Amino acid sequence: MDNDATQVLLIEDNPGDADLTRLRLVEANADVQVKCVDRLSAALSCLGEKPAVILLDLNLPDSRGAATYRSILDKAPGIPVVILSGQDDEALANKALHQGAQDYLVKGSFNAKDLNRAMRYAMERQALLRAVEMSQKQQLDFKNQFLSHVSHELRTPLTCIHQYVTLLVDGLLGPVTPEQADHLKTVLRSVNQLHAMIRDLLEATRAESGKIRVEPRCISPRELVQQASAMLRPTAAAKKIGVEIAVDQRVPLVHADPDRTLEVLINLLDNAIKFTPPGGSVVVKACLVEADPEWVYVSVSDTGVGISPEAKNLIFERLYQDPNATANSRSGLGLGLFISREIVRLHGGRIWVSSEPGHGSTFTFTVPVYSLAKLLSSVAIYENRMRPSFVLVRVDLAPLSNPPLGNWKETWQQALEIVRRCVYLDKDLVLPPMGTAGTSETFFVVAATDMQRSGIMTKRIREQLERIPDVQAKCRLTISTLAIDLPPEQASWPVEQQVQGLAGRVAELIMAGVERRAASAADHT
Repeated sequence: MDNDATQVLLIEDNPGDADLTRLRLVEANADVQVKCVDRLSAALSCLGEKPAVILLDLNLPDSRGAATYRSILDKAPGIPVVILSGQDDEALANKALHQGAQDYLVKGSFNAKDLNRAMRYAMERQALLRAVEMSQKQQLDFKNQFLSHVSHELRTPLTCIHQYVTLLVDGLLGPVTPEQADHLKTVLRSVNQLHAMIRDLLEATRAESGKIRVEPRCISPRELVQQASAMLRPTAAAKKIGVEIAVDQRVPLVHADPDRTLEVLINLLDNAIKFTPPGGSVVVKACLVEADPEWVYVSVSDTGVGISPEAKNLIFERLYQDPNATANSRSGLGLGLFISREIVRLHGGRIWVSSEPGHGSTFTFTVPVYSLAKLLSSVAIYENRMRPSFVLVRVDLAPLSNPPLGNWKETWQQALEIVRRCVYLDKDLVLPPMGTAGTSETFFVVAATDMQRSGIMTKRIREQLERIPDVQAKCRLTISTLAIDLPPEQASWPVEQQVQGLAGRVAELIMAGVERRAASAADHT
């Protein structure tokens, strides 16, 4: 076999057309080696050999139309494709060109020269495309590194300016006149605005490089909506804008990072207030949609200026600002919605906007519903049957001082990772932490074992956690175990219903424990 020959994969189910294509290659004196397959499934298995170019018939016995090309593109996005189209399929071939195919030829109408030219140009265009993508990636990496470096360097002098201006405004460095105080407050507002811009730049850089992390917890959307509204209500009141909350009573708990989700809500609320004239209103909603029960829909609606159709297509892009926006509204860098989109995407959700110029806007995003049964099904079922016994392990981590010494968030996150490493992934489940992070943390593990054997797990967890210096020196560690008793009649239920019953019992035990702990804390205050 000649290793220098160009490897061509011909995907064609018509023997006559396949032979004609081979003949054209021979006539062109092309130094090629052709492998021909007549089905998409066979072609997909050949893509590992990395042919230099693919000649593709879109209509095959096991795939037809644009789906054929998309399957090839998904499996081998870097290989150039030339479509071999029938007389009646030129529109389809053109559609494939828009999706990324390099060229197309109409069967029976091309000669050896046409085929050779199409293959050569396809390979050259693909190589050029790869070079451009590589250059763009390098430029983006350089830009992100530059922005990150500059942003970090700016933070130190800005912090210094903020501290000294604050001392002057508060009169701690001597008296200032009212006029001087006004000027200093203007400086302080500008410094805070610059701080916010730098924070957004760093956050956007992390988003583009995939470094934003989310720590999902079991949280209440109602609490987040109330918290965000309370934080922005003074800003709205200063513009005489009303802020209303409308949370459906049926909205369940969600599986989301509370800090990141709150960040999205604050971004949307802040924008709504900015672009709403005095006397307007903003409404924050959270609801369930019957057609999409696995998600909670959260929206922020305003009675502001609205968004043009052109701007709607670009508004979530990095650094985009609506050119028609008023100067007073364009106080940032156009990064808030870009960051919000990335945060929502990391939760598996989506975000979109509905708006008409002059009639306000509604931004909506989705967060996943917390389904304990869905989480438990991966460990509760073995060989299509429920495991025989389950235990709930509770790990309480409380700092010895209030406020906690050191970085409490870093301490409990490290402890949570240790707990996750101490369980069997196929038999045990570490549940997401409950509620927003506080000055103490509780982790729950549902283990497919009995009380007698659970001691092995709890001993392993304790030993590993006590090796963490911060846990040993600064925290009180408590580990308890409780059998999960299920009613005998549940054994006759369908397995999915048994998992639902297990989830209900686990939820009861967790809530009972949380209430006892809250009552105990109240007695000690």
